[in-house]
Amino acid sequence: MPDESKTELVKRIGERIRRLRKEMNLSQEQLAERSGLHTNYVGQIERGEKNLTLETLEKVVTGLNISLEELFRYIGPMEQKDALSQIIELLVERPSEDHKMALSILKSVLEWEEKKNDL
Repeated sequence: MPDESKTELVKRIGERIRRLRKEMNLSQEQLAERSGLHTNYVGQIERGEKNLTLETLEKVVTGLNISLEELFRYIGPMEQKDALSQIIELLVERPSEDHKMALSILKSVLEWEEKKNDL
């Protein structure tokens, strides 16, 4: 019987890979080709059916053109629930366009705050 926490981690990694692939508008076939993996294997990874080796993870991040750090950035649950953690939790599942919009809004608010303080 598999360790439940390991199974959950494999699923979260697979979901993260799928989300990143879709944000880049890549098909599973395209990611497989870029990664040097079989298309069926990429599907199994994304569904959390395969426990990846470090070598396979390296191939996947190379195919996605990201770092391992970027892949794992939001995999684990956040322990602290401070304001910054809550913002990250709200945005982590959103598309990159939403990240850019949130950043733009935050910059506007901060600029407004600076101008207000200069008066």
